[in-house]
Amino acid sequence: MARVRYLCKTIFRMLTLLIAVSILSFVLIEKSPIDPLVAYVGTNSTLTQEAKDEIAEHWGLNDPPVQRFVTWAKNFVQGDWGDSITFKKPVKTVIKERFQYSLALMLVAWVFSGVLGFLLGIIAAVKRGTFLDKVIKTFCLVLQSAPTFWIGLLLLSLFAVKLQWFPIGLAAPMGKMAEDVTLWDRIYHMILPAFTLSVLGIGKITLYTRQKLVEIMNSDFMLFAKARGENTRQLVCRHGIRNIALPAITLQFASFSELFGGIALAESVFSYPGLGSAVTSAGLNADVPLLLGIAVFSAMFVFVGNLCANLLYSILDPRIKEGMQSEK
Repeated sequence: MARVRYLCKTIFRMLTLLIAVSILSFVLIEKSPIDPLVAYVGTNSTLTQEAKDEIAEHWGLNDPPVQRFVTWAKNFVQGDWGDSITFKKPVKTVIKERFQYSLALMLVAWVFSGVLGFLLGIIAAVKRGTFLDKVIKTFCLVLQSAPTFWIGLLLLSLFAVKLQWFPIGLAAPMGKMAEDVTLWDRIYHMILPAFTLSVLGIGKITLYTRQKLVEIMNSDFMLFAKARGENTRQLVCRHGIRNIALPAITLQFASFSELFGGIALAESVFSYPGLGSAVTSAGLNADVPLLLGIAVFSAMFVFVGNLCANLLYSILDPRIKEGMQSEK
């Protein structure tokens, strides 16, 4: 019963969030100085005024903003997300085509940042106060303060332009037929963008893991285990990892929002054809249907990621179970 009540409250919060995101996104797009008609036909267009009026009428650009939003919301609830002005395709099709690239990129970056950050945090905690600990902390602080596009440009300049170890961009080799593109081609083109995107999470998970493990290592039960003759490796493996794994997993699931925030910059730097580059193109063209569709879709994805983290935490942590049962 408690879980059902929790799910109902969660779904209500998600619906409220989606409504707020859609309204805020629409208002921000409306306040944009970019004219969608000019972006659609071009600044040097030779079309007549009648042709331009017909285009504006087709896309509903002459309607009042409130009417356009209500029309969009009504169609969205019915499953019609509209057509993209930029790509001349249904918004659902654009999101489906682009999201498969972004999802692969985010999953690789998410796993890499979580595993590497967790391991670096453990090493820093075990070696706390040493030169290695200071190097890891400095490295993480630099990563957290550095903009994503700056890291991407540095990696692109060094590994793609100077050393020529990796391709400059795109998701597949240029001039190669789609059916001839191999899995290695996809992975090869994904390495630099994925590493750039993973920078967002490495520093946070490392510093968090280090702090939690240091606190646990100084706790009474760890001192008792040490007095029983357990060495550092046994202390970390038997007691430390068990106590820091769940909070680290929760923090890592919550990083979906940061991945979505940084994916646009990472994909733009490497010309990666994902959802982030579609957002950039839609923003430059004031593509309201596509921007609203991506905003709502992103909010749902991030919310589901946080929900999975909460559910996983409640299942694995006995204290959360007891708290939910006490609400009955």
